[in-house]
Amino acid sequence: METDLFSYPTPFTPPTTEEDELSALRLIRSRRVGPTTFHRLIGEHGSATAALAALPEVARAAGVTDYTPFPEKQARAEIKAGKAAGALLLIHGGPDYPPALAQIDDAPPVLWALGQPELLTRPMIALVGARNASSLGLRMAKRLSEGLGEAGICVVSGLARGIDAAAHEAALLTGTIAVQAGGIDVIYPQENTTLARQIAETGLRLTEAPPGTQPQARHFPARNRIISGLSAGVVVVEAALKSGSLITARDALDQGREVMAVPGHPMDGRAGGCNALLRDGATLVRGPEDVLAALNARRATVARTAPEPSPRRSSGKPAPEPADLGTKILERLGPSPTAEDQVIRDLDVPAAAFSQALTALEIEGRIERHRGGLISRPV
Repeated sequence: METDLFSYPTPFTPPTTEEDELSALRLIRSRRVGPTTFHRLIGEHGSATAALAALPEVARAAGVTDYTPFPEKQARAEIKAGKAAGALLLIHGGPDYPPALAQIDDAPPVLWALGQPELLTRPMIALVGARNASSLGLRMAKRLSEGLGEAGICVVSGLARGIDAAAHEAALLTGTIAVQAGGIDVIYPQENTTLARQIAETGLRLTEAPPGTQPQARHFPARNRIISGLSAGVVVVEAALKSGSLITARDALDQGREVMAVPGHPMDGRAGGCNALLRDGATLVRGPEDVLAALNARRATVARTAPEPSPRRSSGKPAPEPADLGTKILERLGPSPTAEDQVIRDLDVPAAAFSQALTALEIEGRIERHRGGLISRPV
């Protein structure tokens, strides 16, 4: 999360105890608290325990009088179920949480991990693509995965049939991470049950969903942001013009990751999305060497051009009352998503006050959040 956008009065306290883990889990599972709201509350109160204690008052100030945080009993039941499945709970800010994923603005507050968590310290590349992949596409996914694995890269994908499965299978010996849309103990599709078991033995499976969660359509876009967030870059091997793989590519762009694509024949519908990405500036990939060259060039560019951090200047104006500021924020919003930064500039208010008012609006259900730091009014 880009903490320079907000002024946090209390320093963040990393989770270190079982109580902290329980509080973090209860906070993210509480009603109307998504990842971004979770991070805002942590920033304002300094720890998950303090944020959880403040949540009823935050809700009351937003006009929600019957608000109750997620019950401790249910959180303990989730922890018990996760441990029964052999999984480890990773908390944002904790020592085992993947550092690259922690940098995205809607990083999952909690992750269930099953397998070899040390893989999260390795450099990672995502390979994604069509479920109904062609023979050539499957061969390309295997070639890329094997070549990247030999170079010490951990291959990340989504455990779907087609390109995902081929990428995982080829990287079983060198390291692969599968990000699931459902619970850590729920394998989808079932045809990949054996593959999922193999990944748990030699690689790693990850999910932000509670154990037992059956994957639904809305879970897959959220999963895709984790795939790209873990990785230095995303390679799309085959994808139609309307494909979930393109959602992953868009997430990668929003997160500042490298986007790469394998070209295909213009008459093959499974190549339409890849060719569109290449037209729009994605790096063309013919083999693992192209992926490694793109990443090396990107690292060199970032090292050369990285700006020195500078403190965010205050507007110098007193913060308006939260209720008044909430009204002003709503007046600036419509059904089309708008960047938070733009609203802050338009209103010329301190970022910390804006953050507090936005949190209240989120809990009240009067705004909707979108990836990329965008907000809108519910339709």
